[in-house]
Amino acid sequence: MASFDELRTIIRRNKLLGMWAAEQLGLAGPEADAYSDALAVGAVDPECSDVLGRLRKDFDDAGVIQSDEQILCVMDELMLEAAKQMPTTGVSGDAAAVMLARKLTGR
Repeated sequence: MASFDELRTIIRRNKLLGMWAAEQLGLAGPEADAYSDALAVGAVDPECSDVLGRLRKDFDDAGVIQSDEQILCVMDELMLEAAKQMPTTGVSGDAAAVMLARKLTGR
């Protein structure tokens, strides 16, 4: 299981990735925000955690030309960006991850 800080970084990466993907898909405004939020929430939902698979399907469905290698490159770049943006909290444990998941999913 990922530490709380690692999970936060992945969530942030997925949010950034979702905004990039939304642009590729021609989404803007609230639609882009909703798309990126769904990818971010996917980091804490095991059934939705295949971000590459989700993007591949969405891009294929929309006719967006991006290779898996291109997507993975963007994912790597955005993981580094997310890590720079996230201060370490020193918080760890399942309780913190559960609180974050509840906040993201509204449960």
